Amino acid sequence: MVRMAGRRILFAAPVLLVVTFGVFAVAAASPFDPVKAYAGTAGLTASQENLDQLRANLGVDQPLVARWWNWLTSALGGDLGDSGVMRQPVTDVIGERLGWSVLLAVTAFLVAILLGTALGVLAARRRGGWLDRAASSAAYTLEAAPAFWLGLLAMWLFALKLGVLPAGGLTDTGSDVITFGQVASHLVLPAAVLGISQLPWFFLYVRQGVADALEEDPVRGARARGLNERTVLLGHALRSGMLPTLTLVGSRVPELITGALLVETVFSWPGIAAATVQAATAVDFPLLAALTVLATAAVLVGNLLSDLLYGLADPRVGFDG
Repeated sequence: MVRMAGRRILFAAPVLLVVTFGVFAVAAASPFDPVKAYAGTAGLTASQENLDQLRANLGVDQPLVARWWNWLTSALGGDLGDSGVMRQPVTDVIGERLGWSVLLAVTAFLVAILLGTALGVLAARRRGGWLDRAASSAAYTLEAAPAFWLGLLAMWLFALKLGVLPAGGLTDTGSDVITFGQVASHLVLPAAVLGISQLPWFFLYVRQGVADALEEDPVRGARARGLNERTVLLGHALRSGMLPTLTLVGSRVPELITGALLVETVFSWPGIAAATVQAATAVDFPLLAALTVLATAAVLVGNLLSDLLYGLADPRVGFDG
C-alpha cells in the first residue's frame, strides 16, 4: 500500500507541473485583460503610463514562462501570491471558501453513495420488478439532467412553491450569525441536488453488480446452506457486487467538482465557485493556478482512494503488483 501510494505521489508531481503551466498558457492566450479587470471602471480613464505601471505591479508584463516559474517557486515556499480580483492573498481566498465547498461535496457524495447503494440492492433483489423498472428509468433520466437544471427545479418547488426550504445562501436573510441550524437547513437543497445528480451511476453499478453476484456459485451455496435471504444479500452478494462500484469513487470526483461549482452558483453557496468564475473572467493567474491545482489534486486523491478501497475490499488485488 505504501509503495503504491508513493508511486502515485511521484506521478502526481509532473502532472501538477503540467497542469499549472497549462493554466498560465491558457490565461495568457485569453482575450481578457487582467489589468482592466483589476482596475475596473477606473481603467477607462487611466493613462497608459498608469496601466503599464499597474501591469508591472501585477507581474503580468513578464513572459509566460517567467510568470509561471515565479509563481511555482513562491508556491513551493508556501506563498500562493495575491489575488488581483479578490484583493487578498490566495491562501485567504481559498481558506475562507474551501471548507464550505468540502462540506457540500462530502454531504452530496454520501447521499449519492448511500441512497444509490440502497436502491441498487433493492432493485437487484427483485430484478424486473416495479421498483427496478421505476428506479432504472429515473436513473437514466437523471443521467441526462444538468445539475444546474435540477437545482433550479428544486429551488422553484421547495423554496418558492412550497416554502419549506431556503432558496440559497448560508444563513437566513438579515442574519449576521452563522448557526448550525441555519447551515443545516440551507445545506439540504444544494446537497440533495448535487447528490441526486451523482446517484444514477452508483445505483446502476450496484444494481448490476449485486444482480450478477446473486447468480454466482458462492451465493447459491449460501442459500443451499439455509442462510436467510437478508444474510445472503447483505453478507455475500452486496460485498461481491460492491467491488466494481469502488472504482466510481475516483472516477466521479471530476464530475462532482464540476457539479459542485454549478450547484454553488445556483444556490449562492459561499464555496469556491464564485472565486473560480471571477478568477477565470479576470485572468487572475495566481488564483486560477491555485484552484486548478486544488481540483487536480482532488482528482488524483480520489483515484488513489478508489484503488486503496478496492484493494482492501478484495484481498486478491495486490497493492504492490
